[in-house]
Amino acid sequence: MEKAVTRFAPSPTGYIHIGNVRSAIYPYLLAKQTDGTFILRIEDTDQARYVEGATDLIKETLLWLGLNWDEGPDIGGPHAPYFQTERKELYLNWAKKLIAAGRAYADATPSEKIDEYRKEDTAKKIPYLYRNHRPTETTEWHEGIPIRFKAEPKNYTWVDEVMGELSAGPEVQDDIILIKKDGLPTYNFAHIIDDMEMGVTHVIRGQEYLSSMPNYLALYDALGLPRPKFVSLPHILAPQGNKKLSKRDGAKSVTDYREDGILPEAMLNYLACLGWNDGTEQEIYTMAELLERFSLSRIQNSGARFDETKLLWMNGMWIRKIHDEEGNDVLYSKINEKFWPDSAKDYPEEYRKKVLNIIYDRLKALKDLKSFSAYFFEEPTVDANLIKNNKILKKLSEDELSSLLNTVSLRLSEIQDWTEENLQDVLNELLETTGKKPAELFSLIRIAVSFAPFSPALNLTLEALGRERTIARLNLAARSID
Repeated sequence: MEKAVTRFAPSPTGYIHIGNVRSAIYPYLLAKQTDGTFILRIEDTDQARYVEGATDLIKETLLWLGLNWDEGPDIGGPHAPYFQTERKELYLNWAKKLIAAGRAYADATPSEKIDEYRKEDTAKKIPYLYRNHRPTETTEWHEGIPIRFKAEPKNYTWVDEVMGELSAGPEVQDDIILIKKDGLPTYNFAHIIDDMEMGVTHVIRGQEYLSSMPNYLALYDALGLPRPKFVSLPHILAPQGNKKLSKRDGAKSVTDYREDGILPEAMLNYLACLGWNDGTEQEIYTMAELLERFSLSRIQNSGARFDETKLLWMNGMWIRKIHDEEGNDVLYSKINEKFWPDSAKDYPEEYRKKVLNIIYDRLKALKDLKSFSAYFFEEPTVDANLIKNNKILKKLSEDELSSLLNTVSLRLSEIQDWTEENLQDVLNELLETTGKKPAELFSLIRIAVSFAPFSPALNLTLEALGRERTIARLNLAARSID
């Protein structure tokens, strides 16, 4: 396979969302599996929408996901600079070449007059195309005047690696703006110049750009440039599947998901499979597996529905995968301090690692750690109703519940060596002496020591809590029922 040169070219206009990131993953995979080049280019020509700090956020997100770029900001490369605002003269020179060739013109038409043209066409119920109002007299260009492309509409046919063979007629081609009043290029013009200058072989972006392709193809022809391969990615749809995903549908930024405790491995895995599969039933992929199996031919051409529940499921799978394959210490190293209960800071690292080792398999997001582990670090609020109203325990009388707790407390206090193995032996023994089922006795003990909706393996929980706290909580729970 030929070495692919791909690029991720975001605009620093706000947070980086799910669709942005997927548009980085596929170019990265293609470049890396062909021993090619992955370029990061910042398309910052829309200064009106520029957001301070957005570029840093883009870079941090890519690095968090492991999508390291080969050329771009902070690294450099043979095609520097990688910010479009720093490439202003390059675009202007290409625009002047088009003017000299008769394929572009300076246009000093006031915006008010352009609005009139638009209203006239609307009144006539015809599509507004600026080329139908093209000035008859040319203006010499100087800074502050836009430069427009001079369209020569015709039929176009092209091949998209995902959508197949496509075509469009002259009715959608127009005199688009190449250079704006501020001297900066439009996206429509700049990305074509940059892709050519940087040797990009595959232009991978969302399907929303398909409607502009005839204008892009006209520019390639007018500039005498070869076409790269085009790869149009399916839309990421709202959970209902009826429209493109947006903030209104509850979509969060990638940063928000990171703050919630979504692992980069899970986010990468989920987004890579959102619109692509390798034809198998596999759902969990490492980066190495994605690099081995990814192919443009397996990208679907229809929209992919975003499912946060599936993302959380996958994140839980990755939490367990990392723990089971790389070890508890590796998983612990990925947990930000804020995910722990505030009181956890008063406990040694080894104890926190022990707690994580007990409850990791219940976590879907790392933020769950705060609530799921709180009772290991602080005394829970006693709520006798959690016992009395439990669907299994409510069949037992208050006297019976209290008596059981006292029996358990007394027997556990007799254990000499407080280990998980000895605790399990005694718990099994208590089943026999009390005549209760595991669902009854163990549920009662779990609630009494945690007052949480659930707790992990009971013997592990008790071993971590220690003798004194376990006995004290059992006795307190027994008194609360009386």
